[in-house]
Amino acid sequence: MTDLKAAVIGCGGHAQSHLQMIANEPRLRLAGIAELDEERLRKNREEWAPEQAFSDYRQMLDSCAPDVVYVVTNPGHLLPIVLDCLDRGINTSVEKSPGMNAGETEQMARAVRDSTGKGIVSFNRRYYPQVLAVRRRIRAGGGAVHVAATYNKPLVRFKDATPDPVICDAIHHVDLIRWLAGSGPKEAAIPVEVRGMVQDGERPVCHRHNAVVRFDTGAFGVLMSHYGVGYRIQRAEVHAEDLSVYLDLTRAPRVEGYERGEAFSVGEDEIEAVGGAGFNETAHFVDCILEDRTPWSTLDDAVQTMRLCEAIRAGHVGTL
Repeated sequence: MTDLKAAVIGCGGHAQSHLQMIANEPRLRLAGIAELDEERLRKNREEWAPEQAFSDYRQMLDSCAPDVVYVVTNPGHLLPIVLDCLDRGINTSVEKSPGMNAGETEQMARAVRDSTGKGIVSFNRRYYPQVLAVRRRIRAGGGAVHVAATYNKPLVRFKDATPDPVICDAIHHVDLIRWLAGSGPKEAAIPVEVRGMVQDGERPVCHRHNAVVRFDTGAFGVLMSHYGVGYRIQRAEVHAEDLSVYLDLTRAPRVEGYERGEAFSVGEDEIEAVGGAGFNETAHFVDCILEDRTPWSTLDDAVQTMRLCEAIRAGHVGTL
């Protein structure tokens, strides 16, 4: 079994899922973690037992020489760290949103092109086995004609080093509608036109977004994202000719499908066909590193998602 050295920069809440995926991946070993907060560093060292722990990520990179690094900081801190990792030729996983704006994402994408390392963005909904199985069915049915997503949350206080929530948070489902509308096995659809409406509530960060998107595949997409509402709800739906699938991603993914009026769900054989129940972005990234393949959620592709998020936030009406 190949033993790749993994390292994590930033050990806050989002890092916990990455650390768990690393722990579950037999081809990885946790060589190091880096975290500025002393108490957080201590807790993560105790829980995840890395080989080494540092307050300075540069010292960690020098000492551990990782094969893959997960940069899991707030968006406003990502750019210089990601550029440093890629300049060193390290395979780099970038937490969403990949920067504060599309311009920063573009800088990271250029760095990947100049690096011997690969880059992946943590758009984890793309890698849910249930989402992959649904996407496979939709493609077999001729491709999506309509996709929609809802991403709602109660009032959330975002940190200073983050862009607006539709960019740093609801980006998950902005990206998901691109992925479900994609025509190829590895390609997300490209947005070509947006009609957005925005209304912000009186309380801070109570942002409300509704947008209709036309994609290069001919499919239409709808995004509804509202902050300061009653509950965290995350749902999506995708339709092809004679085929409709509804996804509830609020907790463990649930699938409700209909084909020519007959109900279905996703079977175990369909889950196995897309990598099995344990498949995730880390397993995919390790595959790409070992087999020299391009990840599904590259930084180049993430530029399209970031631009779409920014257009939705701006209430853009027209072509992109």
